[in-house]
Amino acid sequence: MDTLLKTHNKLEFLHPLHGFAEKLGNLTFPKLQNQEFRFGPKKSNLKWGRNGCVKASSSALLELVPETKKENLEFELPMYDPSKGLVVDLAVVGGGPAGLAVAQQVSEAGLSVCSIDPSPKLIWPNNYGVWVDEFEAMDLLDCLDTTWSGAVVFIDDHSKKDLGRPYARVNRKQLKSKMMQKCILNGVKFHQAKVIKVIHEESKSLLICNDGVTIQAAVVLDATGFSRCLVQYDKPYNPGYQVAYGILAEVEEHPFDVDKMVFMDWRDSHLNNNMELKNRNSRIPTFLYAMPFSSNRIFLEETSLVARPGVPMEDIQERMVARLRHLGIKVKSIEEDERCIIPMGGPLPVLPQRVVGIGGTAGMVHPSTGYMVARTLAAAPIVANSIVQYLGSDRSFFGNELSSEVWRDLWPIERRRQREFFCFGMDILLKLDLQGTRRFFDAFFDLEPRYWHGFLSSRLFLPELIFFGLSLFSHASNTSRIEIMAKGSNGHVTVGAPTVQLMLLAAM
Repeated sequence: MDTLLKTHNKLEFLHPLHGFAEKLGNLTFPKLQNQEFRFGPKKSNLKWGRNGCVKASSSALLELVPETKKENLEFELPMYDPSKGLVVDLAVVGGGPAGLAVAQQVSEAGLSVCSIDPSPKLIWPNNYGVWVDEFEAMDLLDCLDTTWSGAVVFIDDHSKKDLGRPYARVNRKQLKSKMMQKCILNGVKFHQAKVIKVIHEESKSLLICNDGVTIQAAVVLDATGFSRCLVQYDKPYNPGYQVAYGILAEVEEHPFDVDKMVFMDWRDSHLNNNMELKNRNSRIPTFLYAMPFSSNRIFLEETSLVARPGVPMEDIQERMVARLRHLGIKVKSIEEDERCIIPMGGPLPVLPQRVVGIGGTAGMVHPSTGYMVARTLAAAPIVANSIVQYLGSDRSFFGNELSSEVWRDLWPIERRRQREFFCFGMDILLKLDLQGTRRFFDAFFDLEPRYWHGFLSSRLFLPELIFFGLSLFSHASNTSRIEIMAKGSNGHVTVGAPTVQLMLLAAM
């Protein structure tokens, strides 16, 4: 959940809790491909109550959404000159956080880099939410603009968890400015275009752009996100989907503590007057994620953690409107709105392959949570160092051999085992209804902080994940234990099933 995201002619992906926005290419969503995620001409659908007050509806709420405004950085970019016919050491396709981070770090080592993006100056149109300790570890505290001392999780109307882990919103303009300035200082060249094809030769690759320009590079990095522009997959793609709708709004007031962000609110009393909606929510639950910036300015997002197929956007909006009405939150104006879809889990790309990947295109989304932004920024030095090492002065590696080494460093066996464990967690979450989900997170946030911190931040590896799983199982209620055993073993309840699953994962 890391985002504020605006959607125009393309879907953009990201979540305020979890990751950054990605533009969708030709990705197809099961039973969602005909879903209209944008809204056409706005209609007046305000409903008036007996007291003369406007009753909220999703259509009425959308009346407040402003026209999207794109903001660009005021930089003069050093542009790539195709007339010189130079072969750059690295071509980075995609100008998101991960792509720029790799470009910055490879260029710092003195290698030539070209960054290719259709809108290289565009400020990312979303808010990233991150745990403060993650950005502190990457020396990026100066890129945070709002910090909360902790977070809260509402399990139900009678139970909540106070999480003593500071959370923050990233200043997206500052983060991109900082990365771009370092890239420019290091000599990175920029090309404003879209890559439509790549042709590989023995020691270099040719990137064909939609403006007719061909860029030659020793290494190609695909950082285009879920569009999977250049990275190849050879297995059926059937992930779970995290779907959310959010607004950054001015409100008359809200009931939340401005010193705490609302990480998850699983309460459902707001649906008591709509049994059809309540039943749908009982089967596939959604929660509220909220960043209160002041007493009357707040980011609110209704989120389906993971489902297959994804929950329709209109359903998400309807649930959020009912929740806001129940909480007494009256929206005065909306600064930005967000529609996001994050594919979670699914197969890894072909390992290895000629094009190197990072971020969503490389299967790096956390399969159980949707987290990505901090994970991919932390992975950027691994990719960059690997490229610098194998493309060093002696040029001992090139072509397929070089990219194989980089992929091996990005996805070592321990990372692949970790991802299998997280996919196992996603499979359980996919099968839980509202009550089961509540029981799961009631136990999850009762764990020692090092366990749930490490799980959410992808810092736990086997055998730590085995102890995490056993600790979660011991903290769970008897009902939840049975659910974990049943859901985690494809419906076959056997004594010790979670332990068996964990040991199988450990042995892979």
